[in-house]
Formats: sequence, structure tokens, C-alpha cells
Amino acid sequence: MTSRERVLGALRREPIDRVPIHDSPWFTTIERWHREGLPPDTTPEEYFGYEFAASSADLSLQLPRETIEETDEYTVVRNANGAIEMNFKAATSTPEYRGFTVTSRQVWNEHRDRYTYNDSRIDTDKGLVGNRAAYQRGLFCNYGAAIGYDKTQGIVGSENLLMAMATEPDWAEEMFAMGIDLAIAAGEAMHRAGYHFDGVFAYDDNGYRNTTLFSPDMYRRLLMPHHARLCRWAHEHDWPVLLHSCGCVRDRVADFIEAGFDCLQPLEVKAGMDLIALKQQYGDRLSFMGGIDVRCMSHPDPAVIEREIAEKLAVAKRGSGYIYHSDHSVPDNVSFQQYQRVIELVRQHGRCDGAP
Repeated sequence: MTSRERVLGALRREPIDRVPIHDSPWFTTIERWHREGLPPDTTPEEYFGYEFAASSADLSLQLPRETIEETDEYTVVRNANGAIEMNFKAATSTPEYRGFTVTSRQVWNEHRDRYTYNDSRIDTDKGLVGNRAAYQRGLFCNYGAAIGYDKTQGIVGSENLLMAMATEPDWAEEMFAMGIDLAIAAGEAMHRAGYHFDGVFAYDDNGYRNTTLFSPDMYRRLLMPHHARLCRWAHEHDWPVLLHSCGCVRDRVADFIEAGFDCLQPLEVKAGMDLIALKQQYGDRLSFMGGIDVRCMSHPDPAVIEREIAEKLAVAKRGSGYIYHSDHSVPDNVSFQQYQRVIELVRQHGRCDGAP
């Protein structure tokens, strides 16, 4: 089977030859692996046979970017959404947000016209060439788009957004709706320009370590209808939709299914996401990607990761519907040798019966 056939089979819970493989190592992890044996000029995607290839559009406010401060350790920039963020140069981490341009509905109204589609948002040159090359290699080519709560909090900040959802819900919903409109318009434009998509990968973190970031009622009133619009659009093209939602979102899974998502990723173990329990409860209606605890990968006792993969894949691959991925991303405390063993175990325990 090609990667495309294998991933689509897993997403549709159809017979496949083995569990598909994809992952997201940090850039500092990749640097370590190159020092420990990953061949020079070879990516983890190439070496380990990752099976996804993503193409994206510029879904920002398209504000001017500006470097505010730069040291040997970090940079502070104002990004295209007007957010001031600090990033460390020698470490992988989420940005530290230090301020936002859009802090109120009044300021939003001054910028909202920027949150619409124009042709400068898509790459019809290098990006299109890369997409076509990935398609020729048989990879699962997906349209990647940040949407919803996660996308919007990057524009106005988490505190401002949560307050808006409670006190100005029509403004919060307007931002969610316009973000989905933009994502659909850009994806449609890329499709018309010749991009080949096999599916959509939507990124919208709704949880943190203990539970979801906002209530089920807020989700169903303000965000779920727009998630559903994205899924309907994708399904009109026969594209399955994968949802990346970090943190503890186990109490939102039924709503995600109702909205139309076909797969949930990454299933963070440390946030209480249990791949086996989720598969047993929802596996007839939803596929899963991830759920392999990265803490087990770096454990000095190799039996720990062997048990993690053997036990979880035995259940997750049953009836198809599972794609291997770490439970978020692979940190740089995982050695090249340890990760080689991870992929070896996934290939060993991920074999499936009854495949075409």
C-alpha cells in the first residue's frame, strides 16, 4: 500500500497492511539525532518513513513583522497577528506571548478586514511544487490550518478571548467564524491552483492538563457550528478531517464526533488522554492518532517503551482506525537510538491482518 492508501484506510477504519507512521520531533531533537547517527542532510521524515505531507496558507492578519529585541539567547518579535512573542534560539518551546495589538472589540473592528482572503495568502510556486512532489511519492497530502479557539487566542490572547466568550460572546463567535471562513477560502484557492489534498489537518487546542479550557456549553454555542462548517466543506471534497487538540479533551470527544471530525490527535497521556479507553468507547465512530507517551521513549529501561507500544497498538489497531504518533512531539531527551527502537516497535506491533 502507498502511504496515502494506508492513512486513508486508517481514517476510514478500513483494512490496511500496517499502522501508518508520522511524528513531530523538536528541532533540538533533530539536532541531537544528527549528532548521534541520523545521516547528514537527511530528515527524520526521510529516514523513518513518515507518511504525511502538509501544505498551509497564511491565515494571519498580515500585519508587518518587526524584530523588537534580539540576544544570543532569544528573539522578541511582533508577528503577523500583532502579537509580541519571545522565542529561545537554542531550545524548542511554545512562544512566550508578551502583548497583543488586538485587545478589545474596538481594536478588532479596526483590523477585521485584514482577516479575509486574498491571493497573497497562498504559495503557487515552491509550495505547489513541494505538494506535487509529495503526491507523486504517494504521501498523504493534507491541508493544514489553525482554526477556532487556538487560532484566535494567538491574535487577542487567552485571557481576552476567554473573557470575550463570557461577556461578549457575539464578538468571540465572529472571530471564530471569520477564521473558519478564511481557512476554507484559502484551502479552496489552493485546491483550484492545483494543490492535491487527501485530507484536512485542523489545529485547535481546546484543553490543558486537567480539563478543557472552556465549558461544553460555550463550545456548542460559539465554536462547534464553525467546526462543523469546516468539516462539511472538507467532506464535500471527500477529505477526512483530523483534529489536533492538545490537553485533556476527553469530555469533548462526543461533540467533536458530532461536529464531523474523523480523527483526534495527539492524545496527551500526561493530560489524562487514554488511547485504549478512547478506542474502546469511540473507535466505531472516530479514528485516533498519537497517544504514545514520550516519557516512556526516554526511559532508561527499554522494557517500558516496549510495553507502552505493544499494549496500546494491540487495541488501537483493532478494526483499523489508528495512526502512530507521539502523544504530542518528541523532545530532545529522546536519543536517536531510543527513537529508532520506537519506530522498530511500531512496525513490529503495527502489522495488521486482512489487508488488501
